[in-house]
Amino acid sequence: MPNPIRWLLSLVFIIQMYLAMAVIAVVFAPFALFSRNAAVRACHVFCAWVLITLRLLCGLRTEVRGTPPTDEVLIAAKHQSFLDIIMIYNAVPRGKFIMKRELLWTPFLGQYALRIGCVPVDRGARGAAISKMKADVQAGTAFPGQLIIYPQGTRVAPGVSKPYKVGSGLLYEQLGQPCVPVAANVGLFWPKRGILRKPGVAVVEFLPRIEPGLPVRDFMARLGDVVEENSNKLMAEAGFRV
Repeated sequence: MPNPIRWLLSLVFIIQMYLAMAVIAVVFAPFALFSRNAAVRACHVFCAWVLITLRLLCGLRTEVRGTPPTDEVLIAAKHQSFLDIIMIYNAVPRGKFIMKRELLWTPFLGQYALRIGCVPVDRGARGAAISKMKADVQAGTAFPGQLIIYPQGTRVAPGVSKPYKVGSGLLYEQLGQPCVPVAANVGLFWPKRGILRKPGVAVVEFLPRIEPGLPVRDFMARLGDVVEENSNKLMAEAGFRV
């Protein structure tokens, strides 16, 4: 049975987080409309606010390990909850996500996602989605930054196994850029579903780069191995039995 005070503070955190999203979006809107840099700045301000209030209200500290990239790379990350989105974006200068097309209709989030260069993908038809994703990424190369993809395609709870989709490998091949894998344990503290945010130390870790040039099959095998192995280590460090 969760501690009722922790549950209540978690609820307060969630409410104020979405209120802050609305306020920051509106305040920055006149600037973001004409400046992509202003939109990026607004997103960083929001992420910083979330991380500060998460620690104050829920006792959940965050830690970024490794070296976040500042050049143009593909980031392929473990996805366990909204927290890894916040932490990864906050750690890099100009992140842009491969995102579900449905999120475009989310107030504030959808509009700012397009403004910072995110690439919406329709997940309904696998082959068509991959082709569209590659075309959209190619069209968006004029906007420099770190392209972030979640290779498993969705949030995956700790301890759950889900295959890695080939889309990340095709992007790696097309872009000809290094790929930075990212491991995480954040789902232990900020779950895929539910209100309670648990105290502790949530970690995302930027791992050594996978340089361009590998065949897609070899890249996918290496990516899955390194992200899963290091995510399991982070979760075990936090007391989770993998």
